[in-house]
Amino acid sequence: MISDIDAFIRANTAQARTPLLPEFLLHLATEVTPLWEATEETLRRTGLPPPYWAFAWVGGQAVARHILDTPGSVAGKRVFDFASGSGIVALAAARAGAARVVAAEIDAIAVAAIRLNAAANGCVIEADGRDLIGDALEDIDIVCAGDVCYEKPMSDRVMPWLRRLAGAGKTVLLGDPGRAYRPQDGLEEVARHQVPTSVEIEDRALREAVVWRVLPG
Repeated sequence: MISDIDAFIRANTAQARTPLLPEFLLHLATEVTPLWEATEETLRRTGLPPPYWAFAWVGGQAVARHILDTPGSVAGKRVFDFASGSGIVALAAARAGAARVVAAEIDAIAVAAIRLNAAANGCVIEADGRDLIGDALEDIDIVCAGDVCYEKPMSDRVMPWLRRLAGAGKTVLLGDPGRAYRPQDGLEEVARHQVPTSVEIEDRALREAVVWRVLPG
């Protein structure tokens, strides 16, 4: 049990920028921080979930870059960033002029990291720790999801929900670098980015990520 989550995040990460998104300063695991070398077994022994929030994943970076490059697509809109991780997509939406930005994460440490990253970048973001899969998100205009198709159970649970949201008239953006369980149909390409990454978390130093618009199911 962590008594001071903010202190834990600061002690185990470094503030850094990614090459694709130099606009933002994030609390990230790097080669010089303890989380970088922590194994899943070590994390399990300490009762901590894997620190997905401490990495700027490729799919999320692609969606964030797309939003910054096309600010008119979110300006004045209400944006929901699902499985927000570090909050990078939510930060991009806030910077691009969204009227409201909600970053959803069920990991309490991720919620704290999103709040810290928002403060570091002068962005206003609502961090929501509830499991909202299946929610109608009636007060949202745009739904973003980065890297949610890396495991079959997750993809099988999330994609039908995203299609329902698209069917309800929401713009649904999926960022994906070719994960194994991304659907092969019902998607429309919006943008494509070459994303520098680390071979420690991906299988190569540069990955191509596509921003897809999810079509109604």
